[in-house]
Amino acid sequence: MFGISPLGWVHTLSSLPAIPLAIYMFARYGRIVPRSKSGVVYFISMLIGAITVFAIAHQSTSYGIGAATILLLLAGYGIGRISRFGRAGKYLETIFLSLTAFLLMLPTVSEILRRVPNGHPIVTDLNSPILLGSQAILFVILIVGLTAQIIHLRRQGRLPKFDSTAKM
Repeated sequence: MFGISPLGWVHTLSSLPAIPLAIYMFARYGRIVPRSKSGVVYFISMLIGAITVFAIAHQSTSYGIGAATILLLLAGYGIGRISRFGRAGKYLETIFLSLTAFLLMLPTVSEILRRVPNGHPIVTDLNSPILLGSQAILFVILIVGLTAQIIHLRRQGRLPKFDSTAKM
């Protein structure tokens, strides 16, 4: 179905929970919160998805997105363990993890447009205006979302020093 291999289904189904979890955390906390139950499931789902992409990818871009996602995910979840970043740690964590959500949505939207409806996809060409437009919209959402997150963090003038054990 949809031309997806069994390993492709493992990749897709393991990555899928990250989408509603990211939406939930953005709506509830204004950012992805790594030290929450949702954040832990998001991490696991993203990591499995990013690792399995190397076994199913057909384009070099996919390898780059997978590698960047793993690096940003590890950096976003690991920065809390490094106390010398102080308040900047919260900003870096927010930026890194927001970028992982963007890197999840970019191929997700592209693959949906290139596979649905089954047998007669909306997009058949990687240079399709619909595909390029959807990618541009995702980029605008990233820029607006990151800007809003940074403004929100800055307005929290009482932002305590970054604490890796604190939950939001």
